[in-house]
Amino acid sequence: MNLRPLQRFFATPKGMLTIILAALIAVAAPHYGAVVWPSLGAACFNAGAVDAVILRLRSKQGKWEYPSGAVLTAMIVTMVLRPQEPWYVTSTICVLAILSKYVLRYRTANIFNPAALAIVGTFYYFHTGQSWWGALPEMPLYVQPLLLLGGVFIAQRINKMPLVLAFLGTHFILFTLIAFFGDPQRVAEIYRAPDLHAALYFALIILTDPPTSPTKYPDQIYCGILTAVTSFVIFEWLGVVYFFLAGVLVGNLWEVWRRYSRNRSRREPAVQLS
Repeated sequence: MNLRPLQRFFATPKGMLTIILAALIAVAAPHYGAVVWPSLGAACFNAGAVDAVILRLRSKQGKWEYPSGAVLTAMIVTMVLRPQEPWYVTSTICVLAILSKYVLRYRTANIFNPAALAIVGTFYYFHTGQSWWGALPEMPLYVQPLLLLGGVFIAQRINKMPLVLAFLGTHFILFTLIAFFGDPQRVAEIYRAPDLHAALYFALIILTDPPTSPTKYPDQIYCGILTAVTSFVIFEWLGVVYFFLAGVLVGNLWEVWRRYSRNRSRREPAVQLS
């Protein structure tokens, strides 16, 4: 049996993230019991099947591919939503997330983070809850560093640490200012589980999605700040549970606008002075 393709996959950022998410699930899932597995299994299978068919149809060689992106998206969506969500709800959200990658595109990349877009886009239809159980908020203190260590490792591997630090720094500065100059009880939840764990998971795993986030450090810093400010405003203005995910969608829009502006400036002929 040739294991080299499998070894090569797990040496890639997608493969490494798959291992990290699987480890988080393995640690957290037993705490919630058997309710986790139907949603997770159905989400990965259905999203993966849809993506595999699309990849097969788009393949010039007519070959089947492992839908690694779909499986990762399904894992992330499942780890964000409540474990008690019906399996068909989670699966539907994951399939919509995969379809959005092929519908909403700019050039060769999807515009929005698919997990964030699908969760926010279906929120008022399914009325889903978010526990961020995959971020280990209810686990013993000694296992919680697994999220930080794994997240920092993958963020460094894909060169996105400025984005992470800009977001987290701005996020906690803004809420700390509110605590000092406003009502601290109203924002105290930001510093407790699960919101604290959700912020780390969001910054390290979701915000750093390579197709939808900037590559250059100055752009990463700006995008991180914009995402944090947007999330903060949405939290203060609307108080909705998806404030993190709505913030990253605005960051995604800014990034695609930046790419469009850059490509347009390159196409415009230089003005010659007589």
